[in-house]
Amino acid sequence: MTVGNATIKKETIMSDPNPARLEHVNLTVPDAKATAAMLCRLFGWHVRWEGLALNNGYTLHVGNQATYLAVYSPPGEAAGASIDKSRIGHLNHVGVVVDDLDAVEASVKAEGYEPYSHDDYEPGRRFYFDYENGIEFEVVSYAR
Repeated sequence: MTVGNATIKKETIMSDPNPARLEHVNLTVPDAKATAAMLCRLFGWHVRWEGLALNNGYTLHVGNQATYLAVYSPPGEAAGASIDKSRIGHLNHVGVVVDDLDAVEASVKAEGYEPYSHDDYEPGRRFYFDYENGIEFEVVSYAR
């Protein structure tokens, strides 16, 4: 894979010795419990923590032992969302690495979402789907 003038190899992606890593991303959704349940079904994750959060909202941390998504629901009705990649500060998508891309795609379809933008590139394969809360997910596999 080439980024700017640098070529990045699959081995580098999978074994980078840099100690810095992304721990979590916090997303606002209308129903944190429903979103967490969907993420667990799709990706085999588990709820690491849940409880009251900012301004009497509710948060669940869902993921694995190393990383997670925090899904937060504010009290009352949340403002609507859209996938708007032209807005500064807007999250473009959440990328999730899986071992079996085809199995996860089947689960995405079973949940009622439509995968799109399939690509097979070095170092992996991917597709995207839109979650109804204005969140785009990229699902990628580096397994060959």
